[in-house]
Amino acid sequence: MKPPATRTAPGPDRNPAPGPPLSRPVPLGRRSVLFLSLVSAIGAAAFGWPLLASRESDLVGHSADAPWLFALLMPLLLAVLVAQLSESRDATGAPGLDAKAVAMLGVLAAAGAALRPLGAGTAGLEPMFFLMVLSGRALGPGFGFVLGALTMFASALLTGGVGPWLPFQMLAMGWVCLGAGLLPGAARLRGRPELLLLAAYGTLSAIGYGTVMNLQGWPYIGGLGTSISFVPGDPLAANLTRFALYCLTTSLGWDLPRAALTAVLCLTVGGPLLRTLRRATRRAAFR
Repeated sequence: MKPPATRTAPGPDRNPAPGPPLSRPVPLGRRSVLFLSLVSAIGAAAFGWPLLASRESDLVGHSADAPWLFALLMPLLLAVLVAQLSESRDATGAPGLDAKAVAMLGVLAAAGAALRPLGAGTAGLEPMFFLMVLSGRALGPGFGFVLGALTMFASALLTGGVGPWLPFQMLAMGWVCLGAGLLPGAARLRGRPELLLLAAYGTLSAIGYGTVMNLQGWPYIGGLGTSISFVPGDPLAANLTRFALYCLTTSLGWDLPRAALTAVLCLTVGGPLLRTLRRATRRAAFR
């Protein structure tokens, strides 16, 4: 007689079906790093040159240099985007990004621009910040920088906020998204630890954004004659001390609510939104 077949207890599948690939931010190539470094250096010079002005300098605000900064910023943003598209390759060497990636940038920029008027600047509450932090994390530093700058540009057109401050806002928000894309653990860190990391970064970046934008206008506030006023030609350390006092006494009350709202939104709705962004990046051929 043929012996009965032995039955084995079901065990784990040795070759499970592969799940959906983890969506990783788009890495920076050499050309992307070059263009990002160039635009950041120009931005740092635009923000900080008044601190090095002599006593004889006639500071009249950014009404003269802002158009030149904007004219330099837009081609460099396009250069960063083109570099990211051309440098992204999949495992076979074929282009890893297509037109859907650019369309996604437009959708996220429009969403961020629509969020900005919701806070209307009330007590510094600006819900767009948490979307920019999460988007920079999901898309990567290069696409994040372009997204942050385009979002500020679109929101200025939407709210009528076009002025000499606009290119500086674009740069500052670009840096916020750039930093989010450079945070560690982008490939594997998930869940609550990642949300805590993003909430902490959102807190710091919201305060940092306000501080950098203060530097854009503080040297041109004339007629104060107080201990927090900018003094052309004074040593850099003395002016930076006055600037720190200026931030503490004038803008910290706006920066802290913005930071708190960003952290709360990252912790409460950051998980589902981040998963949605990553799923969308996979469909948009982000490798």
